[in-house]
Amino acid sequence: MARILPVASFDCTVFGATGDLTMRKLLPALYHRHRDRQFPDTSRIIGAARGALDDDGFRRQAEAALRSHLPPDSLDATALQDFLSLLHYRPIEGSGEGGWQELAATLDERPGQVRPFYLATSPELYGPICQRLARHGALSPQARVVLEKPIGHDLDSARDINRAVGEVLPEAQIFRIDHYLGKETVQNLMALRFANPIFERLWHADMIDHVQITVAEEVGIGGRGGYYDKAGALRDMVQNHMLQLLCLLAMESPISLDPDAVRDEKVKVLRALKPIAPHEAHLATVRGQYTAGAIAGLPVPGYRQDLGQEASLTESFVALKLQVNSWRWAGVPFYLRTGKRLPRKVSEIIIEFRTPPFSIFPREAVGMQPNRLMIRLQPEEGMRLEMMTKEPGPGGLHLRPTGLDISFEKAFGQRYPDAYERLLMDVVRGNTTLFMRRDEVEMAWKWVEPILQGWTDRPETPRPYAAGSWGPTAAIAMIERDGRTWYESLE
Repeated sequence: MARILPVASFDCTVFGATGDLTMRKLLPALYHRHRDRQFPDTSRIIGAARGALDDDGFRRQAEAALRSHLPPDSLDATALQDFLSLLHYRPIEGSGEGGWQELAATLDERPGQVRPFYLATSPELYGPICQRLARHGALSPQARVVLEKPIGHDLDSARDINRAVGEVLPEAQIFRIDHYLGKETVQNLMALRFANPIFERLWHADMIDHVQITVAEEVGIGGRGGYYDKAGALRDMVQNHMLQLLCLLAMESPISLDPDAVRDEKVKVLRALKPIAPHEAHLATVRGQYTAGAIAGLPVPGYRQDLGQEASLTESFVALKLQVNSWRWAGVPFYLRTGKRLPRKVSEIIIEFRTPPFSIFPREAVGMQPNRLMIRLQPEEGMRLEMMTKEPGPGGLHLRPTGLDISFEKAFGQRYPDAYERLLMDVVRGNTTLFMRRDEVEMAWKWVEPILQGWTDRPETPRPYAAGSWGPTAAIAMIERDGRTWYESLE
């Protein structure tokens, strides 16, 4: 049974309280942590948004969202009512002047409480909200401000946001959240590498042939078309989620688990990424956009139909080949791909080890396959080590790949808190280890920006791919030119 470490009483203010993120992720996460008694009943969750709601109206919306987004067996009637009693609401417009004094007065009722402020709003409001909180005296030494991605849409806007928030808060009180870093499997990367010498001694260019990182989604752009068409897959997924995964895979051992020691090593990886100059962007990347096709046997429209426009140059798929210029990783390519309307929702990392230089087994035994370590982030978190074994039976020596599987939920026989549950409790504790530091965000944008510039300099229509396929054929050609192929799980 996993230990539940209680956190201090808090007053958590959620800006954008009636939005999709709050209703679909934040409130369910807080409900689970309260149901498991991780935080006391003296805590309050204060919703802040433009709508003219009162406490009861907000509670009714929250209850409907919880019943919609949580499985029925996780909803206990008593626990649900106890949780709803913690909810309050204050009407505030992030860029306006009304409501701030009332919020400050509510918080001042309990001056000793930890004060998380979760900004589930558009990034343009991060600076104005923090400035207004400071002006009305709400940013106590116990305050923590949580910034959702994206932090800007380019390097300059990211710097502007960081500067505006940094004017009123020290870095230790700023939590730039990437929910991928809260996943159990992502955190297990640290344990896998640094608690198991058997793997750490294999974790270098002499033993690893290449690394693949895939983040695939079945869904299209849905109701996010307005945002997504201005962002695209590179901004939406690569600049944050995927580069963070690469950092954890490629970083050197920190000297401790101190937050800055871990983040120092991640920044070193970002600094070591080989730049892709604007004129190289079209050779080192593949952009795609889904057309009409089928998902799970059902027809789905194409990107432009979902968007409601006849033309768009925004990519819904991107594949890249990266190099980390360090002694550990010299010559090892990292292949990244992400896209919408792909066959399955899956996020996984494939570490493919080098094949033996010579095989003692006869050719008819079987074609030798490389050992692979597969790290699954979703839909089911776990790991699989694939190795060659002899088929049982008296029919001669025949080899086949066999996997050693670990499903975390099955292995430990319990429900694991999701990423937002874990990260929200880390915010209350003041633990910034799993959150991005200012220089991380800016370094990631600095690496991505020349690619965006290259696409702007040579505007080309993204390569079409049918919904339900694994992306444009050019992405397959990119990796197969190197004599490798994308791994596609059969699940």
